[in-house]
Amino acid sequence: MNQTAADPVSASGGEPSRVANSAARLAAVQALYQMSLAGHGADAVVREFLRHRFGQPADEQDTAAADPKLFAELVRGVAANSDELDDMLAAVLSDDLDIDRLETLLKIVLRAGAFELSARLQVPPKVTIKEYVDVADAFYARKETALVNAVLDRLARSLRPEELEDRAGGQATPAG
Repeated sequence: MNQTAADPVSASGGEPSRVANSAARLAAVQALYQMSLAGHGADAVVREFLRHRFGQPADEQDTAAADPKLFAELVRGVAANSDELDDMLAAVLSDDLDIDRLETLLKIVLRAGAFELSARLQVPPKVTIKEYVDVADAFYARKETALVNAVLDRLARSLRPEELEDRAGGQATPAG
C-alpha cells in the first residue's frame, strides 16, 4: 500500500506520521470538549469518534488522518487525570490567572498538553508545546495561543528541566 500525507501511518514502516499525531491531538481536544458539554464518559466518546469520525474522507472530517491509538490515549488520560492536571497547571499559571476561571476549551487544550508533558515522555517537550500551540491556533487568536505556549513552557521546565537546557547549560528559549 502506498502511503500519502493523509495516511495515519508513515512510509517509514508502521509508526504514525506527524500528520496523524497532530490530527489525533486536535481530535482529542474536540472529543474532550464534547465530553465537557454532553457529560459523556471517555470510553463512549472515544467509541463515537472512532466509529463515526475517523476514516472519513479528508474533506469531510479533520480526523480522517488521525492516529486512533494516540487519540484514545489522550482522551482517556486527560479524562482520568483532570484534577491532577489542573493542579499542575495552577502551579505554573501567573498569579492573575485561575485555572477554574479559564474558558473551557482553553483549559482542555492546556490539560491535554500537560498530560503529554507528564505522561508521554518519549515526545520531546518542545514538540508537545508546539503541537498544542497549533491546536490552540485552530480555535483562538494570538493572545490565547501565546498563553498556551507560555503555560506549557513553564510546565515543561518544571517537569522536565533537563530536556530544555540549551547546549551551553543555560535556559533554552520557549517553544513556538
